[in-house]
Amino acid sequence: MKQLFAFIKKEFYHVFRDRRTLLILFGLPIAQIILFGFALSSEVKNIGIAVLDNARDLQSQQIVAKINSSSYFQIKPPALNYQEIERRFKEGEIKCAILFPANFGSDLYKTGGAQVQVIADASDPNTATTVTNYLNAIIGNYQQELNPTAKPSYQIITETRQLYNEEQNGSLNFIPGVIALIFMIVSTALTSVSVVREKELGTMEILLVSPFKPIMVLIAKAVPYLVLSLIDFIIILLLSVFLLDVEIRGSLLLIFAESILFIITCLSLGLLISNLTNSQQTAMMISMMGMMLPTMLLTGFMFPLENMPKAFQIASYILPSKYYYTIIKAVMLKGLGFSYVWKETLILAGMATGLLTLTLRKFKIRLS
Repeated sequence: MKQLFAFIKKEFYHVFRDRRTLLILFGLPIAQIILFGFALSSEVKNIGIAVLDNARDLQSQQIVAKINSSSYFQIKPPALNYQEIERRFKEGEIKCAILFPANFGSDLYKTGGAQVQVIADASDPNTATTVTNYLNAIIGNYQQELNPTAKPSYQIITETRQLYNEEQNGSLNFIPGVIALIFMIVSTALTSVSVVREKELGTMEILLVSPFKPIMVLIAKAVPYLVLSLIDFIIILLLSVFLLDVEIRGSLLLIFAESILFIITCLSLGLLISNLTNSQQTAMMISMMGMMLPTMLLTGFMFPLENMPKAFQIASYILPSKYYYTIIKAVMLKGLGFSYVWKETLILAGMATGLLTLTLRKFKIRLS
């Protein structure tokens, strides 16, 4: 054990002497959590909107005032004609426009109905749909205020309740996925160069002739990154709670236990890559590019897996981050216990065991 602790201590020295490793280990997670928490959001806000008001009456002005008071829209200078609206769309100044016809207010009171045209930029279909829904809700609310006593003979009233995220905080969806992404990149990338670095520096011969068993070498390589990854995780949780207002509903002990299991899985994958490659560049490229894109695309936190072709859905089952994302979202956001995530936990444990076994088998005790 003294030899093991001495080797682990040596690995800690390696980590703290390398500024690039420290930057990846602590700088990258903080940058990602802030970027995904603030910049990437499914909410639509501050959408530029132009108004072409041919009526210029009280009713149209009241609707425009309601739109202006909403945080979803940013009123641009009024448009003078349809050609100007089209030009603004092409220049990217606005994403939607609302047109009031002449005699809008008088038609509303005389005939009991009036028309208003909403034009949206559908080059981004999701944003266009969200924007038109916002405007329809604002106009519908205004109509209800004009005549609150008017009721049709039959009425179906829909009451909507948002579970687990009543405030519609967009960060809640991204944080579990970002945690999985950070562990997958940081833990896998850093351990992937740990063994191959010894090969490049010529110190692998010393390890091979030492009385150390291969499993002890791998443990000594992995332990520092396991400890530092857990420190990363604590920093991420603190940033999520105090900076992004994410409420942790489930058991912290269970979250930490599942995170340790996932980190071990990532470290095992990194050690396997490190054993199979002969240069740090190759190992880093495989771990960074080979893990980052699948984790972002096939985990489910950026794009719903249900919308993807069947082949991509099947491919997602080989990613450890998919199961960890499911676990963290269930425990952290929904407050569920181990009885709801035991299947995913067993799969992660099986992956970690399989990767460690394969790494030991591929560990070369002789240099070619």
